Amino acid sequence: MKATITQLDASQLAPEWEALKAHVAARQTDLLLLPEMCFAPWFCAERERDEASWREALAAHERWIKRLPELNAPLIVGTAPRNEDGARHNVAYAWTAKQGLRWIHRKTYLPNDDGYWEANWYDRAPIDFKPFLLGELSIGVMICTEIWFLQHARDYGKRGIQLLLNPRSTPAFSNDKWLACGRTAAVVAGAFCLSSNHAGRAKHVTLGGAGWICDPDGAVLATTAQDNPFVTLDLDLARADAAKRSYPRYVDDSPI
Repeated sequence: MKATITQLDASQLAPEWEALKAHVAARQTDLLLLPEMCFAPWFCAERERDEASWREALAAHERWIKRLPELNAPLIVGTAPRNEDGARHNVAYAWTAKQGLRWIHRKTYLPNDDGYWEANWYDRAPIDFKPFLLGELSIGVMICTEIWFLQHARDYGKRGIQLLLNPRSTPAFSNDKWLACGRTAAVVAGAFCLSSNHAGRAKHVTLGGAGWICDPDGAVLATTAQDNPFVTLDLDLARADAAKRSYPRYVDDSPI
């Protein structure tokens, strides 16, 4: 499977969209991972929720999601702000050329500190980490902060995922820490771990870019950068299947 990771700057979205279209076409991408809520500026940099900003973010994501077919990727995964059942959520979607848009996971672990006032802006969803199946492909989504809760990566691995996807919006000063977590999550799940991130600035926050692809043993295969914002690799999914039978994945952790 040819998988593409990205870093996107919401202030440069129109030209970056055109560049991404060209990259996907040239690399013949099978799966494209977009950053967390990437179709609007990072509004959670503001401490207090503003209803007008929330509505603008909803509308921007609705507009851009309708344009996903332009990218000509068979499978696209990202997240968007959503109003659902009287609550606000950050929801992961999977768009496919054959089946269109499906909402597959709501974010449950929400930070609330400088630059990342997410619990002030939207609601925590119930804990619900289920693999998303597309034919023989099995993916697990952990939105940004969720990847630090490695028990879910372990459970995803037990349930056979091949790709652990981490769309995120994280600051530049913490890039090394986040990559360390991505490497660990890959090992715990026995899966390729992919992450795409915001770039640019949001208020006083410098967003980090630095998406990654790690193999099931935690080796870093690729990262994005300002001068290389899109990276595509051909991943052998059989490696993820085989990893489930090797250390530490095989170790019995059932209650005794």
